[in-house]
Amino acid sequence: MHACLSKYLRLCLLLLVTALLAVACSRIDLAYRNLDVLVPWTLDDYLNMSRQQKAWLNQRLKQHLAWHCRTQLPGYLTWIDEVRQMVANGQVTDQQVQARTQEAKQAIAKVADQVTPSAAQLLKAMDDQQVREMRQAFAEDIRERQAKFVKTPLARQIEARAERMEKRLTPWLGELSTQQQVRIMLWSQSLGEQNRQWIANRANWQAQFSAAMDQRNSTAFEPRLEQLLKNRDSLWTPEYRQAYQRTELAARHLLVDLMAQSSEQQRQHLELKLSQVRKDFSELKCMKG
Repeated sequence: MHACLSKYLRLCLLLLVTALLAVACSRIDLAYRNLDVLVPWTLDDYLNMSRQQKAWLNQRLKQHLAWHCRTQLPGYLTWIDEVRQMVANGQVTDQQVQARTQEAKQAIAKVADQVTPSAAQLLKAMDDQQVREMRQAFAEDIRERQAKFVKTPLARQIEARAERMEKRLTPWLGELSTQQQVRIMLWSQSLGEQNRQWIANRANWQAQFSAAMDQRNSTAFEPRLEQLLKNRDSLWTPEYRQAYQRTELAARHLLVDLMAQSSEQQRQHLELKLSQVRKDFSELKCMKG
């Protein structure tokens, strides 16, 4: 369930660029009861928090969750309706996908803006041992990702990327056609060494975050943390910035092409899934007042 909520909270950024993956949870209300990763970055993956720190964070997360459910979810219903309309009208165009993606990014930014002050308060209270453990966790994270995504032959990276995309798409479109599978492979091939650029950029961000933690008792810490958490793209490496632009464009073109190749059965399947997502959102207690 930890992973389920994490995917839910990243829905805005992932939904369209990975072919309308609305949410990764079959029961949204269950996801909403799990408060451990309500932030857009996963603190508990890297921080060994004390009992008192966890209790404080859980209380803050409950407050953020109530805010999110009360103020943000109504907009998600409208957004899902717009996506459903795109599919129903056969209007999954690059222009429409760009518009929905921009709206999704804005929704993510609102969440980040809301929770960053709490993250700052928590991080400022970390002791030196916790910061050392965080750095060790960062290093292990990069080692694991390099082993999984980079230190394999490029051909295997491309194949695995296509396999992951097919796995994500199938629950939403049903069985993919041979034509669609070929298109996904072409998409994966076009990304080339993207894994290496992505992980190098991740390591760069972690290094800057670690450096900021050394200044957590200074007045410069909170402004720096805001940049790290709310404006991460301002700190991207030049290589990754170019790669990201290509990747986002490739993802949009992939989505448009896959929908153009879709069968009536696939489109009905997708509309049904999106309708279920909307129903799950609308049935949350906070939506009923």
